[in-house]
Amino acid sequence: MTATDRFTQRKHFILTRTITMVDAAYAMLHIIKPHGLPKEMVTDRGTQWDSGFFRELSKLLSIQQSMSSAWHPQCLLLLCRPWAQYAQPFTRPAGTITFVERSLLTTSIRRTLPKQSPHMALYNSPGHSTSTSAAMSSSTPNKRIFAPGGTNDSQQAQQYTKGSLEADQLDPNPLTQFDIWFQHANAEKVHQPETVTLSTAELPSGRVSARMVYLKELDDKGWVVYSNWGTSRKAADVKSNPHASLTFWWHELERQVRVEGRVERMTSEESQVYYDTRIRGSRMGAWASQQSSVLSSREELEKQVEDVEKRFDGQDKIPVPEFWGGIRVIPEMVEFWQGRPSRLHDRFRYTRDEKSESGWKVDRLSP
Repeated sequence: MTATDRFTQRKHFILTRTITMVDAAYAMLHIIKPHGLPKEMVTDRGTQWDSGFFRELSKLLSIQQSMSSAWHPQCLLLLCRPWAQYAQPFTRPAGTITFVERSLLTTSIRRTLPKQSPHMALYNSPGHSTSTSAAMSSSTPNKRIFAPGGTNDSQQAQQYTKGSLEADQLDPNPLTQFDIWFQHANAEKVHQPETVTLSTAELPSGRVSARMVYLKELDDKGWVVYSNWGTSRKAADVKSNPHASLTFWWHELERQVRVEGRVERMTSEESQVYYDTRIRGSRMGAWASQQSSVLSSREELEKQVEDVEKRFDGQDKIPVPEFWGGIRVIPEMVEFWQGRPSRLHDRFRYTRDEKSESGWKVDRLSP
């Protein structure tokens, strides 16, 4: 039987003639437990490791009978019976600790068991160092918020009951379908239905960032939002990774729309058209703000705005800044989500399909 500690990458080997529930529980109690309870258990013994084993093991360890969150997230336990031809390499590989079957422990060592674990008795070591144990303990933080709004109470959990969605209700084109839903949201007085979460990711780190923005245009190519594309975090993300996602949530209708796709920068001429519709203060702000850069004070920002106002004093037509404008998310995937009771929501996903007359394939997804 082998136990691999994922936190330290240290392997421990327990050579046994057979692997039984007693042997495994013994190893768990006296060898693995000092290293933190494992997240999951894997074996090649088939039905020999049935639910009865886990029930007994959970009872012995005084933990919840679970194979997920109740187990320590920093330790992976691998249980297997090494084949005879592999026994020799498993005896004491370099950099590892080897244990023997319980029945083979010497009498002198077994006398120590009531006082300390075999790990301490054999190696005069408690297992993890203090710093490692502290790090592992910190991986299970206190819950500041848990299941708010009665979501853990079947009598109180909010249920989505305002609609349903079937395939025959969908337009073959996701852009048209979004337009239908958006117009419905406006008609039903959804608060600012144009509000959308724009998510981007930087490469090569893969770090994701998200922020709330406003949808300003929908055309035959995709969804358009406007922002600073010179100094903002999203500008840096898109420069390294020209992909983004949009997420709309309309609470009043219990509907969500997700869009994933490529990003393209709109031309200055295209951006100027929308820029001219903004109030003068917002146009000044676009010039003044070096978005996401550090400010020493509010006064510094106001001074920048004042300087811009002086620059364009008396001008009604103000050019769009070269670092500011629109980006269009050209969809590769669009999902329409309608909330349903018991979290059994209706979900339909559009993906590109050159063989289809509409250019799109529609699939129902499991909730």
